[in-house]
Amino acid sequence: MLSVMKEEQGKRWRNWSHTWESTPEKTLYPSSVEEVVAIVHEAAKEKKRIRVIGAGHSFTPLAKTDDWLISLDLLCGIEQIDEENGTVTVLGGTRLHQLGKILGQDGYAQENLGDINVQSIAGAISTGTHGTGLSFGNISTQVTELVIVTASGEVLSLSEKQHADYFKACLVSLGALGIIVKVKLKIMKTPVYEYTSEKMEYFLLEQQLEQLIEENRHFEFFLFPYSNRVQVKKMNRTKQKPQPLFFHRMKNLILENYLFYVLSEFSRIVPKASKFISQISALGVGTAKVAANSHELFATPRLVKFREMEYCIPLEHFKEAIQKVRKCIEVNNYRVHFPIECRTVKADDIWLSPSYQRNSAYIAFHMYKGMPYIDYFRDMEAIMLEYEGRPHWGKMHSLGKKELFSKYPKLPDFLAVRAELDPHGMFLNDYLKTLWLDETEHPIKV
Repeated sequence: MLSVMKEEQGKRWRNWSHTWESTPEKTLYPSSVEEVVAIVHEAAKEKKRIRVIGAGHSFTPLAKTDDWLISLDLLCGIEQIDEENGTVTVLGGTRLHQLGKILGQDGYAQENLGDINVQSIAGAISTGTHGTGLSFGNISTQVTELVIVTASGEVLSLSEKQHADYFKACLVSLGALGIIVKVKLKIMKTPVYEYTSEKMEYFLLEQQLEQLIEENRHFEFFLFPYSNRVQVKKMNRTKQKPQPLFFHRMKNLILENYLFYVLSEFSRIVPKASKFISQISALGVGTAKVAANSHELFATPRLVKFREMEYCIPLEHFKEAIQKVRKCIEVNNYRVHFPIECRTVKADDIWLSPSYQRNSAYIAFHMYKGMPYIDYFRDMEAIMLEYEGRPHWGKMHSLGKKELFSKYPKLPDFLAVRAELDPHGMFLNDYLKTLWLDETEHPIKV
């Protein structure tokens, strides 16, 4: 089986943000579940470790390995849409944008998505990828069943009714329990949303924050360092007919990517200009309003590379936390021009979800690639930790085993399942060992 499968020897791997790279002994491209099983058996025989890669959109070394890397790019597509039960069965390597397009052709959509849609469905689930809107959990909450290949080569179906503990552990697992080869997701008839983007004064946002969260189906805002202007984005159901999105997309591509790239490069070359660039960016926020099918509105292109740290805090601390963030930036005068993205997510019962048992606010900090980020991320992280912050698993953070055990109450149960399903650590790499098993120094400094 392995002899006819596509594979590459010694191909250098690098994640999207260029924060991590490695040279796996081989990169394998299975196109069937049977081929994934064959890889696992061969890896066990040769005592090799395996990591799985999708789009490489994690900012941490989750996929970094010198052993075997598996890409699920050829294991993609929809197996079945179950209209009666409102579900779709999709193969693990399917990218979110592919899934949205195929579902949209049949009049269906996922209930919520993040603002980037290049990830594979397996990768999005494994890291707790989320969108925004207090009526919705992260993407993992849309899952009704998973099929994984374990370290023994067994193909297991997991759901609330089958292996329920495994299911809750695997919904956000960082790829440590097995290889996700199939996913069954809840879907809905495609809603038409009206999307609006507008500029708002910060003091008005503070006054209206709770109302904006409660009254909008999907709501997020962007804080611009050193500016009192905020960008507010909202999406709500509408009876309007979908409109052409060509000019809306071109505007986003030009302003949020090409122009912002030029401004970012200027900030990198002349760091003192960052404050001014941030203020100019805030002034440049215009008003936009368009109606379209939901899956066409969630994501926007992200061509400008950056570093990112994102923390999840209890929703009740949202306002106080952003006040403290703004004050800290003003006092310390960081060289930063990237806006701070703020979203909300519904509580869930997934063991390693940052939103486990609490309605949450997610606050994401970015720094342009090539600009110093350590002091800024360190101080922002300290504020997040004051407010019971839990790190997003796919974003940069400095927490180790002791801190993570205190923040994720089901982590011991998760690790017990991990030890049961993968006793020899086939799906672990050095980074995951540092996070969960060792007391050694954390590899990411912020």
